[in-house]
Amino acid sequence: MKILRLLTILTMLATLHQISSCARQAPEENNNQPQKPEEEELDKSLDEYFNRHIYDVLTNEIIDSVPDDQLLQTVYDNVVTKLPNDYRQEYETVLKWTPGQQAIFEICLMVGQVDNGGFNQFYYNASAQYSKLLPDALRLIGAEKFADLMERANKVYEQEKEEITSTQDGTIEGFSKSYEDNPLDDLDNEFYSLDKTENLAQIQTDYIRKHKEEFIDQ
Repeated sequence: MKILRLLTILTMLATLHQISSCARQAPEENNNQPQKPEEEELDKSLDEYFNRHIYDVLTNEIIDSVPDDQLLQTVYDNVVTKLPNDYRQEYETVLKWTPGQQAIFEICLMVGQVDNGGFNQFYYNASAQYSKLLPDALRLIGAEKFADLMERANKVYEQEKEEITSTQDGTIEGFSKSYEDNPLDDLDNEFYSLDKTENLAQIQTDYIRKHKEEFIDQ
């Protein structure tokens, strides 16, 4: 399961890279033109992501040495290495971690799903098993507004689940159709707007800095 999760992220990034490369190659006569700054930045970001070091063990020294803009990814990568190979044991394994490790894992999982396909995708996938834990996880790190939003999303999903899932028959077509007039749409827009003003990634990073002991393996 952890391999599949990482492969999903990598596939998405590879697709973005592929799209960017294709854009640079058309039309053919422009192939020799220099890259635009934004294209160079995308390539640099992708290279850094694919070649980043993933720590199986985190120490106080490692956390102190990682810059803020990489710390959240570093911690998330580390906790993912602790997941069992049998995905059926994932939930009970996560509950054995420190509160901080649980929170970062659950929040990053949720953000990845919502950013990619909204709350509809979050509840459709296995990430939904953490839905009831997320309000407390968000409050733990000081993200009160996100916690309130997550509680409302859970409530809407519980009340409208029959309608939301009525077309979700296991096919791509059925899942795509479930986005039509989805009652979670407004919450998606609220989440994206809130993240612009509250910066959930920075809130998580600040929590990690202040509670290093929760993420140190030795």
